[in-house]
Amino acid sequence: MGQIPAGGDGKGRDRAGENPRSGRQETEEERADRQWGDLLQELRVAQTGVQILFGFLLAVVFQPRFSDLSTVDRNIYVVTVMLGSATAAALIGPVSYHRLLTGRRMKPQTVIWASRLTKLGLGLLFCTMCSTLLLILRVALHNVVALWLVGAMALWFLVCWFVFPLWAIARGPGSRPDDGDPDTEGPGPRP
Repeated sequence: MGQIPAGGDGKGRDRAGENPRSGRQETEEERADRQWGDLLQELRVAQTGVQILFGFLLAVVFQPRFSDLSTVDRNIYVVTVMLGSATAAALIGPVSYHRLLTGRRMKPQTVIWASRLTKLGLGLLFCTMCSTLLLILRVALHNVVALWLVGAMALWFLVCWFVFPLWAIARGPGSRPDDGDPDTEGPGPRP
């Protein structure tokens, strides 16, 4: 890859190809490759957890006590299984997206859309976890305490998954956009 002519390229990079927002010497394609690798590492963690949870949910219906569940608990179960399915689809989707677009010179766009699917998957995972907890705690406790415990845990998920990162963005010196997040506005193509 050659040097970018003096004066920059009009896409936020200086003469040597450095993106001043991230401080890295990389082309758009190198940046997309790095971000794709980062995203895959994140997806491995989320996908494993979702697959284990989803397997557990699918097995519940075959347990002898399932027939003893109330109509409300069965409805919660159905909603939970549907949420688990949607979560698995969203978190496995980036792999399919990448595979279908490989070789078409669309890596930056692939990273952007895969990142969006991953964020959607995390939102669905939040809902799946809360729904699973509600089902389990209703069966275990048989009282309103289950709702309070699920509410407290939902708040904890929100804090860990969303509030802390947003707080870090608001406060940190590394809060420059385009420093590893393909959804932020910055140089590069937009779908």
